[in-house]
Amino acid sequence: MLRIVTILILFALAMFAAGDATFEGKRDLNISAIIMFFIFIAGTLGITKWAASKTKSASDFYTAGGGISGFQNGMAIAGDYMSAASFLGISGMIYLSGFDGLVYAVGFLVGWPVILFLMAEKLRNLGKFTFTDIAAYRLSQKEIRILAAFGSLSVVTLYLIAQMVGAGKLIQILFGMDYEYAVILVGVMMIVYVTFGGMLATTWVQIIKAVLLLSGVTFMGLMVMAHYGFSFEALATKAVETHTKGQAIMAPGGFISDPISAISLGMALMLGTAGLPHILMRFFTVGNAKEARKSVVYATGFIGYFYLIIAVIGLGAIVFLNSPEGAAYFKDGKLVGGANMAAIHLSHIVGGDIFLGFISAVAFATILAVVSGLTLAGASAISHDIYAIVVKKGLATEADEIKVSKRSVIIIGIVGVILGIAFENQNIAFMVGLAFAIAASANFPILFLSIYWSKLTTRGTFIGGFVGLITAVVLVILSPTVWVEVLGNAQAIFPYKHPALFSVTAAFVAIWFFSITDKSARAKEEIESFEAQNVRANTGIGADGAVAH
Repeated sequence: MLRIVTILILFALAMFAAGDATFEGKRDLNISAIIMFFIFIAGTLGITKWAASKTKSASDFYTAGGGISGFQNGMAIAGDYMSAASFLGISGMIYLSGFDGLVYAVGFLVGWPVILFLMAEKLRNLGKFTFTDIAAYRLSQKEIRILAAFGSLSVVTLYLIAQMVGAGKLIQILFGMDYEYAVILVGVMMIVYVTFGGMLATTWVQIIKAVLLLSGVTFMGLMVMAHYGFSFEALATKAVETHTKGQAIMAPGGFISDPISAISLGMALMLGTAGLPHILMRFFTVGNAKEARKSVVYATGFIGYFYLIIAVIGLGAIVFLNSPEGAAYFKDGKLVGGANMAAIHLSHIVGGDIFLGFISAVAFATILAVVSGLTLAGASAISHDIYAIVVKKGLATEADEIKVSKRSVIIIGIVGVILGIAFENQNIAFMVGLAFAIAASANFPILFLSIYWSKLTTRGTFIGGFVGLITAVVLVILSPTVWVEVLGNAQAIFPYKHPALFSVTAAFVAIWFFSITDKSARAKEEIESFEAQNVRANTGIGADGAVAH
């Protein structure tokens, strides 16, 4: 392990050196950022070495042995969920569009009450390693696990591409490193964390990242508010006076202009959150249903606080970057790095080089924590759902399952790096939307109905799940985002950018129809077994390490 650490650090140093020599016309190399970057690497690799010594069984690898407390898991969920898209993307939207940029923050946040009140406790009581355990609890293992693994891997791959491209672009600007080296560095680090430390190392990387990110945005928010006597009204008034759109930045309609798009985007963000495999997997890391509920309460609090501060940062970026002091961050009339870099530039204005270095390192930690969680979720789908249950029919040994999982991590990491490099110059915005749309259309309906609807059958789940998945993919391809902006056609076949309203509805209707028309003997057994499942879901009796509350 020490040899790996040394090689990795030398590898990173070589990348920075290469970046310094070839990175012309962009941000100068930030020494404080590099120092903090290496402190973060050293600390997290130390945690990985410790976690590797604790990771002995499949339960340790997938769920940290169920030994994570509700508070720790809530912080880790927040760390997993508060991605670079949240930190940089939403603040950039507010910088561009004002109040309406918060539509994403609201959509992301309101998914958590759904998880808290409808799913968290039942997930912990019915599942073991992945959310597919719940969907397949009383249905046919083979069909359901293939479907759920397909949906999980689709979400993970799309989300991973977006994160890897974002990582490459961000580190390229912040650290002066070539794009390809930046993507490779993220891939190598992610493979080391997950392969050696499993869920335990991933959890602590996410906790550290959450603490750093929340500390950083809190400082930025306080510094911005201090300039206006800690009056949000004064800040908002100044933002309206400063922004080119004036009063319009405080009105809705600047970002989402029609009701169908608003509803569709809201459904994708809310229900997609409740269907993300790397988020759902975290509920198996706690000891019982009570701790699972606590996890969601803490996570919702941390994430809600984060988005409130992001609103302040976005408005602060409008004010400070459009002041004479902010002129240095523009080139040829455009913000260096685009709107997504608004929060980074603001950090330099309010905190100087040292704080810029801190935020830069935190931005890297943000990406690393998210891709580690995604990779572990993808590897779990391959090793646990496909290999252990479908291929080996539940007879695989723990050692073989862990071995397959670690190989899957390496493969997913390599694929993520290759796709990240391949998609460097492509519009990847639709991939995040598609990932949430698939999670909302394929994963959420299966999971929700398997918990609450007694008449659900394998046939209905299998057909309906694929209907939701395929509908989401096809509608995104036919939408303006891909059909016009990526493929270059004159007019989109499907007029809306967000398909969730249609694809989620199609999934629920198809699952309902093909379930109620299934009169087979297997369907009858599945319906009759719902009562036993419902008892365990609500009491925890029979769940590994769980007790009734």
